[in-house]
Amino acid sequence: MPSQYRDRIDDLADEAAAARESFDPPADPPDEERAMTFCREGVGAAVAVYVDARSGEWDRFDEAEFDRLERALNTYLELYARCYGVEVDADHSVRTAAEALLDTHDVADVARILTGVPER
Repeated sequence: MPSQYRDRIDDLADEAAAARESFDPPADPPDEERAMTFCREGVGAAVAVYVDARSGEWDRFDEAEFDRLERALNTYLELYARCYGVEVDADHSVRTAAEALLDTHDVADVARILTGVPER
């Protein structure tokens, strides 16, 4: 049974797929402004859906929703890294991203921790 977050997840997943399709790597990396857009509008949005569902009533996602949410998160992490001229194959759980956000309070730090980009 779909959760109340299905529409948000579907929108996020569709936007991530469209962003991947239309992505042109920067000619002269890094493109930090675009990387931060992927952080806020992608990584942050995916984590927000997860946190919202886990706050209060503890809504459960069905398997398809959870897979789409994690795929969207990882797509945005990969696009973030590509803005720095780095190819990564992201495979992180949304829970790991949410825990990192709780620790850092900064979505850019979450992307940096999960992708290793940019190097410190």
